[in-house]
Amino acid sequence: MKKGSGHRIYLAVEFVLFFFGVPISFVIDGGLLHPSKILFPVLIVFYFILWYWTDFQWKELWCFPITKLDLILHLGLAFVVSIVMIGGIYLFDPDSLFNLPLGNWRVWLMLSVFYPIFSASTQEMIYRTFLFHRYEKLFGSGIPIIMASAVTFSFAHIFFFHPLSMILTFLLGIYLGYLYYQKRSVVFVALLHGLYGNMIFTVGLGEYFWLDMGKYLH
Repeated sequence: MKKGSGHRIYLAVEFVLFFFGVPISFVIDGGLLHPSKILFPVLIVFYFILWYWTDFQWKELWCFPITKLDLILHLGLAFVVSIVMIGGIYLFDPDSLFNLPLGNWRVWLMLSVFYPIFSASTQEMIYRTFLFHRYEKLFGSGIPIIMASAVTFSFAHIFFFHPLSMILTFLLGIYLGYLYYQKRSVVFVALLHGLYGNMIFTVGLGEYFWLDMGKYLH
């Protein structure tokens, strides 16, 4: 077997274990192992791999090659998406509309601050930065690696046990994967991830991304 072929097989096995094996292991004999317990340890391992075995440059963490037009377009898109989601919730599940900010504004405010800083940024390092740098040789550039990022990002939400969680994260994964592929800016995709995450928890879809949210609602 050629060395190149062997390395590709190794990367393929590693990819499957990391991005499918780990999420499946969150659910053990019907019990839930919450992902927050391993998110940061996994990130440390990925940092180590990025540093020693990829062409990752640390400047990607703060690189921001974004124009004013980029900001206007993407913030405008976020506004349109928020209106669509509010309309959908109003039509199909009006009792859930703005349930977290109305039910417990303190928790909503804390989540709005800490989710982008800790959760969104960590997920972007794993599902965009690490995945692209580590597995672009396996999948190829462009659409294949973007779709690999979107599929694994979606599958990581399997432990929420609802198809809507996976559908929404798949769509967001395509969007963020494309932006990362174009801009190679960790901070930009992390900010957008945080924005859309906060939007989800604000408009009334948080229950699909936070299993225990109900107990914090008055």
